[in-house]
Amino acid sequence: MTTLQLAGVIRESIVDGPGIRLVVFAQGCPHHCPGCHNPATHSPEGGYQSSVENIMAAVRSNPMLAGVTLSGGEPFSQAESLAELAHQVRESGLNIVTYTGYTIEQLLEGIPTHPGWKRLLEETDTLIDGPFLLTEKTLTLKFRGSRNQRVIDPAASLREGRAVEKEF
Repeated sequence: MTTLQLAGVIRESIVDGPGIRLVVFAQGCPHHCPGCHNPATHSPEGGYQSSVENIMAAVRSNPMLAGVTLSGGEPFSQAESLAELAHQVRESGLNIVTYTGYTIEQLLEGIPTHPGWKRLLEETDTLIDGPFLLTEKTLTLKFRGSRNQRVIDPAASLREGRAVEKEF
């Protein structure tokens, strides 16, 4: 059984990606962005343990879901476990949006020392990258909190070895 350290789960959200989404908030974040809307997720010791199986049961119980969003905290701090969840979600026909405080360039560069990062990128349909920057805060961009954050196509970025942006 794959274990996850979570800050929480929202069973239905329309603000964390397109369509109705189940949102998984990972516990633990190394970024500590000033103005973060989830500062309680920073400590890796907080939150509670759950399993991929429990999350998948919640996903299966709602036929209206368009997908699952991985947020945080920092999902790439639990890349292997969340990649397993993302794989099962995608096998069920839903899509994955992953938020990260890392840039895609940092993730691509870090793959040799963090192999789980590649797997999570491979299982992610849309990546929102970059730290939240209070000086760049905006309410006008879909599904992003600051202007520096980008909507990334992870599969294309892995193939090309560089950031490939896309639209929602």
